Amino acid sequence: MEHVDVDGLRVAYERAGHGPPVALAAGFVGDASSTWAHQIDALSSDFTVLAWDAPGSGRSSDPPETFRDADYADCWASFLEVLGFPRAHLVGLSFGGIVALSLTERRPDLPRSLTLVDAYAGWRGSLPDADVNARLELCLRASELPPDAFASTLMPSMFSTAARPSVVADFEAAVRRFSPSGFRTMATAAAGADLRHVLGNIAVPTLVVCGDEDVRAPLDVAERLHAGIPSSRLVVLPGVGHVSPVEAPEEVSRTIGDFLRSLAP
Repeated sequence: MEHVDVDGLRVAYERAGHGPPVALAAGFVGDASSTWAHQIDALSSDFTVLAWDAPGSGRSSDPPETFRDADYADCWASFLEVLGFPRAHLVGLSFGGIVALSLTERRPDLPRSLTLVDAYAGWRGSLPDADVNARLELCLRASELPPDAFASTLMPSMFSTAARPSVVADFEAAVRRFSPSGFRTMATAAAGADLRHVLGNIAVPTLVVCGDEDVRAPLDVAERLHAGIPSSRLVVLPGVGHVSPVEAPEEVSRTIGDFLRSLAP
């Protein structure tokens, strides 16, 4: 894993391959390697893959607790520019999808394409207010728990009941390595974000991917993203939960890879 300084923050990332740049952003638990390991390997034959640990996750430093979706978006854009990639294909899972949408709004010149995996238009833009408030309260309480209890609180909503136990256990080990401050900041940013107004203005090719057993960003959320984004494509993964790149790695890698390769000039 490499790291780079971005606006005073230490940002860790995985890099592999050569070709057009593909930037991967994980959710608010786990990190780049635990979330995207299979996709990094699968896509690196045709693309330069850049999977970052967002500030507050993995091996990156914690951002100020005032960070919101726009701040993460600006940081991601600066990260790519520091590495010499002023344009890239953006792929975001869950919270990473929120950041990808925010970046697309703030820097419409940067994305070559957009892939939203089990994502939201912000919690506030995708879920009922009561659910948002309850979810944020649960996350803030969980951030005060020791690692095992934190993972036990969050993990039940991450996978389908059919997920392989070994896959769940490996990801849970990464979830235990959470930063309390970083997690609180990401949860608060997710809860406050409402990016529905962005959807109709997206002008790049867009792929929406959702597991039909996702209980965190359910299928109806993906369907609304698809309906709101002009000329987007929706792929539904049968029997798959929220962290689909981990639960169904081959299928997700193939879906993203086929989409990106279809855009080659």
